[in-house]
Amino acid sequence: MATTLQQLFDTAPADAPALSAPGRAALSFGELRQLVERTVGAFNGWGIGRNDRVAIVLPNGPEMAACFVACASGVASAPLNPAYRAEEFEFYLADLRAKALVVEAGAEGPAVEVARRLGVAIVDLVMPAGAKAGDFTLQPRDGLAGAHCADGGLAHAGDVSMVLHTSGTTSRPKIVPLSQANLAASARHIRDTLQFTPRDCGLNIMPLFHIHGLIAGVLAPLAGGSQVFCTPGFNALKFFAWMDEAKPTWYTAVPTMHQTIAARASKSADVIARNPLRFLRSSSSSIPPQVIAELESIFKAPLIEAYGMTEATHQMASNPLPPGVRKPGSVGRAAGPEIAIMDEGGTLLPPDAVGEIVIRGPNVTAGYENNPKANAEAYTGGWFRTGDQGTMDAEGYIRITGRLKEIINRGGEKVSPREVDEILMDHPAVAQVVCFGMPHAKLGEDVAAAVVLREGASATERELRDFVAGRAAAFKVPARVVVLDEIPKGATGKLQRIGLAAKLGLA
Repeated sequence: MATTLQQLFDTAPADAPALSAPGRAALSFGELRQLVERTVGAFNGWGIGRNDRVAIVLPNGPEMAACFVACASGVASAPLNPAYRAEEFEFYLADLRAKALVVEAGAEGPAVEVARRLGVAIVDLVMPAGAKAGDFTLQPRDGLAGAHCADGGLAHAGDVSMVLHTSGTTSRPKIVPLSQANLAASARHIRDTLQFTPRDCGLNIMPLFHIHGLIAGVLAPLAGGSQVFCTPGFNALKFFAWMDEAKPTWYTAVPTMHQTIAARASKSADVIARNPLRFLRSSSSSIPPQVIAELESIFKAPLIEAYGMTEATHQMASNPLPPGVRKPGSVGRAAGPEIAIMDEGGTLLPPDAVGEIVIRGPNVTAGYENNPKANAEAYTGGWFRTGDQGTMDAEGYIRITGRLKEIINRGGEKVSPREVDEILMDHPAVAQVVCFGMPHAKLGEDVAAAVVLREGASATERELRDFVAGRAAAFKVPARVVVLDEIPKGATGKLQRIGLAAKLGLA
């Protein structure tokens, strides 16, 4: 069983395509393996070795994918969102204790300015003229004279190979160190769940500073000898042209991306017919059953909903491929780690009981870095507490009823925002919805919802509130329904409930 990335990628034929991109020749697995060795050797020559942190700030595309794979194979990679502001780069680079920052050749901007101020060495990623997709060389700008590297070579199973931060919606972001074995385990789990083979090609539209894109979009298909077609990021206007060029067998996305693709699909029925997909995958947030049905009708392929989080190196559960049973509204069964439902006191609960979803397994982080308080709260009896509330039926299918922090406490009545989401999604005028809690002087919290209407459709706040009232108890009916052209999203395209009341002026 592979416990390192080297072991995962060594079995693919050297001439098989690994990374491709719009308008570029593909980089083979043999060339990718050489690139990894070259990159790790370069870092070692600059005194940077296993477990040393190297931040990566690059735009989406094959170079970002290849740089991540190469860095994760020999140092501790730390991909960061290129859209961060200077204060955010200051926090992350300092918190990570980064030894180097990889950027595009000649790039300036907040990340480079902050790195100079903090004394972090800057390394340029240079694309040779006419290079194949993902091929690059590294050139240090300053501060990296040759030095002895005591811990060089490719990473061992126990080495930290990726460092990410939690989102920090309600608290200071926590450092999540993920080992080489964590990455290898998660890539294996997703590869096996989705049955990747060298015949597959994935159309990657996910951002590559996020666990979903990095593991499900890149590492898992590579672990199956598959090709990854790396786009510059999600672009609904270009999606179907990329589909025609890549001829993919699958793609993975967050629900908001899927909904945008579905809205434009009628104009590209010929592209879809020319390029039949084996499956679609959705993860990172809940996808309404209505959207699953629409996508499956459009693409004539199963949509596989999965459940992941950073601390689990992405995937925890997944619905199976056919002929396995898919249950819309469920994130599927355990697909890698063990999963159970636990009460507040640490007791594991029987089927169909509501409690906190807990996990344990080879893909789960050993603990947050330098944060004993967070670790004491997160681990109980060897199980990691996900912070998600849910149930598991007798067949092992998990339903998430909400984030524990997102459950709305309306004067003692607990409301799952996801339940209200699904009711509103049944309204024919509603295209997108996110329900959230807003402050209330007497109740503490009340229910609110933000909706985006379908093109050409209309509905008033009263009509939408009445629609919910016809299907749910009075305390679940939103006190406010705000109709928007677009719902604010996080950096990865996820709809975020926490903080939405303040953003919309309801707090």
